[in-house]
Amino acid sequence: MSPAPLPPTAAVIPLLRVQNAPLPGRVDPRPLRVALVAGEASGDLLGAGLVSELKARFPNAEFAGIGGDSMRGAGCQTWFDASELAVMGLTEVLRHLPRLLKLRAQFRQRVLEWQPDVFIGIDAPDFNLPVERWLKQRGIRTVHYVSPSVWAWREKRAEKIGASADLVLCLFPMEPPIYARHGIDARFVGHPMADDIPLHVDREQARATLGLPSNAKVLAVLPGSRLGEISRLGEPFFEAAWQVCERIPGLHVVVPAANPACRALIDEQLSRSALPVVHSHVLDGQARTAMIAADVVVLASGTATLEAMLVKRPMVVGYRVNELTYRLVKALGLLKVDRYALPNILANKDLAPELMQHDCVPEKLAAAIQQWFDHPQKIIDLQATYEQLHGALRRDASARAADAVAELVARGAVAS
Repeated sequence: MSPAPLPPTAAVIPLLRVQNAPLPGRVDPRPLRVALVAGEASGDLLGAGLVSELKARFPNAEFAGIGGDSMRGAGCQTWFDASELAVMGLTEVLRHLPRLLKLRAQFRQRVLEWQPDVFIGIDAPDFNLPVERWLKQRGIRTVHYVSPSVWAWREKRAEKIGASADLVLCLFPMEPPIYARHGIDARFVGHPMADDIPLHVDREQARATLGLPSNAKVLAVLPGSRLGEISRLGEPFFEAAWQVCERIPGLHVVVPAANPACRALIDEQLSRSALPVVHSHVLDGQARTAMIAADVVVLASGTATLEAMLVKRPMVVGYRVNELTYRLVKALGLLKVDRYALPNILANKDLAPELMQHDCVPEKLAAAIQQWFDHPQKIIDLQATYEQLHGALRRDASARAADAVAELVARGAVAS
């Protein structure tokens, strides 16, 4: 799989890289102003990378908005902390809705008064897209960084995103063509995680870090990073791990917990399982290290599947949602894909077994896990494919994103 070509960058970009270079046509003597919003840890990291790259192009630029420690460390003034937006689940959102609506109104008014040259909403579409649309209607250029999964749900949603954003920065190569069908400027910039993870990882070092024997068989179990996911997936995952332990004596099982609340639930579930305690290791965080150390990974569908692919580990993907939600999604035909795991979607073929909803049961999970342990040559072949996919996503994403933002700002300056 060859990397998808990026759209040509405007000829002005090399000029913008020159230290203190003015924007073409710009008469306003003030520094470039960039407003940003990141609502969770992953967005905070994306924002920090983008701020750093934009500062390299515009050393006197000013950055302000909503973010966390990483964005502050990169030089962004935060009017509100990212934790203000970190609300999960329907009931929690409803409880916090009045506060969130008030914050959004205050924030967008402050952005408008600050008059940035560009506003960049990073992920968090429920918060950012309405802010972007409101600001765009008032003449401020807008960017949405990280496309919502229009390829999985409703392609027509791309039109609504285009009404909010002048530019969409995409992490995956299959996304810009969808936007192009609706006349929306979208750029594939690559995935920062692919930049961060080396093409070849050190399993022996990861095992030493976790205190695992170098010659042991290791299974990593990741039932999710949210309590709802762990509640639905933990027990079938741990039951499947026990069944594999019965077939592979001495198997070590490592279970990363995203936070103390997740660890408490995992510990409680493990206390009821038949997994041998001596070979079970619950970790505080360290999910990537656990995956690198493992021979095989069983995990919840989501971004973790991309991470497992980038560290070149064979995986089994499972997921369950509330039964009523599942029936509604199926009945209304809301889901537009036959594959769910990101490696399978990127490759457009089944690289990792997917066991969803009624198939996500211990017996099927255990059989799929066992297949990887029983066929090491398949793992070797898979790793070559994963390396190709990794290369396609490894584009120096923050730099590409900064180039695209600089081009948008320059176009606006010339037009004015």
